[in-house]
Amino acid sequence: MLDHDSPVDLHEQLSNLLREQIKSGQLSGRIPSIKSLAQEYEVSTGTVERSLSTLKDEGLIIARIGRGFFVSR
Repeated sequence: MLDHDSPVDLHEQLSNLLREQIKSGQLSGRIPSIKSLAQEYEVSTGTVERSLSTLKDEGLIIARIGRGFFVSR
C-alpha cells in the first residue's frame, strides 16, 4: 500500500510500486484501468495518470488508444 503520510509524493510511490511489479514479473500484459488502480491504492485518477505517464516515459509501458496501458516487451 501507499503511505499517505510520507513526504514522497503519492504518484512517485505508485510509480515505484508499479515499476517493481513490472520488473519482478508480477505485472504483465494489460495494466488494470486507471479507475481500478485509483480505487485499489486509494488515490485520485490524476495520481494514477501521472504515475502511468512516468512509466510510459521510461519505456516500461505503452498506451494503446481505446485499449489502455500494457507492459512493454
